[in-house]
Amino acid sequence: MSLIEVRNLTKIYGDGEAKTPVLHDISFTIDKGEFVAIMGPSGSGKSTLLHLLGFLDDYTTGSYIFEGREAKSYAGDEVARIRNKKLGFVFQSFNLLPHTTVFENVKLPLLYSDIPEATWGALAEKAIEAVGLSHRRDFDATQLSGGEKQRAAIARALVCSPSVIFADEPTGNLDSKSGGAVMDILKKLNEVDGHTIILITHETDTARHARRIIRIKDGMIESDTVVAKEHRANGNTLNKID
Repeated sequence: MSLIEVRNLTKIYGDGEAKTPVLHDISFTIDKGEFVAIMGPSGSGKSTLLHLLGFLDDYTTGSYIFEGREAKSYAGDEVARIRNKKLGFVFQSFNLLPHTTVFENVKLPLLYSDIPEATWGALAEKAIEAVGLSHRRDFDATQLSGGEKQRAAIARALVCSPSVIFADEPTGNLDSKSGGAVMDILKKLNEVDGHTIILITHETDTARHARRIIRIKDGMIESDTVVAKEHRANGNTLNKID
């Protein structure tokens, strides 16, 4: 059984003459443990697709099955639990709480979970260590570099041991060195720890870390390609997307 199954998915914003179709008849599956990059230019619909897969927005028609169950069959409180327990999110803008330590930022999702409070500290420490940020544990978020902020955001996404980590343009605000370090962490989380990673990007150097690339253009799937390991290392099979 696939972790994620999308069948003929569409998304339309507005109604009547104000209708704006964004996604058109999207279909694919993602298995547990995959590292998939969803790639496309600005306005292609890739971030909208992430919002649908992450239970952050509703689709218009079609079907989205997560862990064997149709997404629209979940009640509101079930959706909240899925987002907290099953899904981790890493965004381009980091979304850390300012004037709050790395430790407290990482621990935040645990406050809304059913995980025993006695374990919160150890879980936060483990997540911080996993991204190599233990030496910044007690630093205020405003004291961190861009790369360190994104690593803290990844640790926060990890802390509840989610089934899927969604990374939306995670290197967009970083220089090439910091961006490479962040992608190395995501790659390790996939290859060593077995996390499913779904990456949204328009950057070739970012997408080349994935094992599979789904290209979207004008709200439709243009291609769906498994990338050989040797090509993931140097990016030779990818074309630049503006």
